[in-house]
Amino acid sequence: MGITETGESLQLPPIEDPSNIQAILDEYGLEFTPNGESIRWSVGNKRHPRNWSTSRKIYDTGLVIFLDLFTTSVSTAGSSAADHARHEFGIGKTLAIFLFVSLSLLGQMFGGIIFPAWSEAFGRKKLYIVSTGLYSVFCLIVGIVPSLAAVIVGRFLAGFLSAIPAIVVAGSIEDMYNSKDRVWLIFLWAIVANMGLALGPIMSIFITVSLNWRWVFRIAAVVTAIITVLLFGIKESRPSSVLEIEVAKVRKESGIHTLKALNPDHTPDLMTFVRIGLFRPIQLFFTEPIVFMVAMMSAVAFALIYLFTEALPPIYVSMGFSTTSSYLPFIAICVGLLSGMLTRIQDIRIIQKYKEQGIPLEPEHKLLGFSIGAPILAGGLWWFAWTIPPLVTNIHWLVSAAALVLIGYAVNEFDSVLAGYLADSYMGYAASGFAAVQLLRSSMSAVFPLFATEMFQGLGANVAASILAAFATLFCVIPPLFTRYGKRIRSRSTFAKYSLQVYRENGVDKNGY
Repeated sequence: MGITETGESLQLPPIEDPSNIQAILDEYGLEFTPNGESIRWSVGNKRHPRNWSTSRKIYDTGLVIFLDLFTTSVSTAGSSAADHARHEFGIGKTLAIFLFVSLSLLGQMFGGIIFPAWSEAFGRKKLYIVSTGLYSVFCLIVGIVPSLAAVIVGRFLAGFLSAIPAIVVAGSIEDMYNSKDRVWLIFLWAIVANMGLALGPIMSIFITVSLNWRWVFRIAAVVTAIITVLLFGIKESRPSSVLEIEVAKVRKESGIHTLKALNPDHTPDLMTFVRIGLFRPIQLFFTEPIVFMVAMMSAVAFALIYLFTEALPPIYVSMGFSTTSSYLPFIAICVGLLSGMLTRIQDIRIIQKYKEQGIPLEPEHKLLGFSIGAPILAGGLWWFAWTIPPLVTNIHWLVSAAALVLIGYAVNEFDSVLAGYLADSYMGYAASGFAAVQLLRSSMSAVFPLFATEMFQGLGANVAASILAAFATLFCVIPPLFTRYGKRIRSRSTFAKYSLQVYRENGVDKNGY
C-alpha cells in the first residue's frame, strides 16, 4: 500500500514475481520498494540527476540560471524604457510604469501559480524550451509593433512566461544537488537573479539613449532566441519524470506491463492536477507558517529593488548626476550582492562542523546569512535615508552609495538563504513552495514602482526611506524565531513531513548530506 501526498492510502495492483526481472533492474540501477509494489531509484544510480557528471550539471544549471538573470534584467529594464516610450504613446508616467513594469510582474504572478506544479507533474525541459521561445516572440512584438496594444500583450505574456526561470530554477537545483551543494547553487542563483534586477535599469538606459527604447526588447528577443536553441542541450531533471522513462524501458525489456514507477508527482487526471497542483502554492502560503513568513520577507526585500528603479535616479540627479549616470548607483547594490560570498564560506564551515560531529544537518543550521542580513537591511536603509537630499545636502554621494552596498548584501541574503530554507524544508516540492513566495513577490514588485515617485516626492526622500527602514527594523525579530522554533514548526507540518518521506524513499545521494 502506498501513500499519496494528502496522506490517503493508495492501493496498487500486484505485479509479477520480482525475481524474474531483478537482473534487468540491477542493469538499470533500480530496485523495488520494500512493499514490492513499485520501482524506485537505487542508491548511487548514475542516471539520477543528483548523480550526473559535473560537466552535465554545470551546463544545465548554468544555462537556466543565465536565463533567469536575463529575463529578470529585462523586467527591470522596463522602467527606463517606460520613461521614454510614454512620450511616443502620449501617456502619463504612472500608466507607462504600469504597462512596462507592473504588467510584466502581474503576468509573472499568474505564471507562478501554473508552471511550478506543471514542471513537477510533467517535467522541466520542455517547459524551459517552449516558454523561452515564446518569450523571445513576445519581446519581439513589443520591440517592433508600433502599438500600445502590442506593449500590453507582449509585456504581460513575456512576464507570464518569465515565471518559469524565476521559480522553476529552484526546483531544478533541488533536482540535481544535495543539501550541502545546494548552499552554493541557491546562492549563485539568487545572486545572479538579483544582479539582473540591478543591471536591468543600467542596461536599459544605455541602450535607450544610444538607440531607442524598442531596441531593449529587440535585443532581448535575439538573446532569448539563442538561449532557446541552447536549451535543447539540457536533460530532463525532474527525478520522477526520469524514473518514469527508465521504468518504461524496463517494462519493454521485461515484457511485464504492470510495473509502476514510484512517482509522488503523479496526477491521474486534470481535476487532480488543478486541485493539488495549481492550488498547492496558495495552500502552502495560507497553511504553512514557514512559507508565509518567508514569502512576506522575501517579497518586501525583492520589491525594494523595483521601488529603487524609480526612486534612485531622481535622488542622484539632485546630487548632480546626469540622467544616464543616475542609474549607475545600482552598481553599489551589485557589489553588495557579491559580498555574500563571505557568508557562504561560513555556511560551509558550519555544515562541515556538524558533519564531523555526526549531527544531522537541519535547515535551521543554514540561517546565518538571514540572521545577519535582517539587521543589515534595516541599518542600510536608515543610513541611506539620512545621507541623501533634500534634508541632507553636505554629504558626498559615495556615503549613500555605501549604504546601497549594505542593502544589496541584505537583499541577496534574504533571497538565497530563505530560498535554500524552503528547498531544504520542502525538498522535492521546492518549486511549489517557492511559487507561493513568487506570488507575493511579483504582486508587491508590481505595486511598489507605482507609488515610488509619489512617495519619495510627496514625503521627501528622507522620510520615505525612513518608513522603509522602520519596516525593515521589524523584520529583525524573525530570524531568532526561525532559528529557535523552525524545527518544531516543520515537525507539525503534514506537507513538510510528506516531502521528507518522499526524499527518503527516493534518496540516491552518495554522500547523503
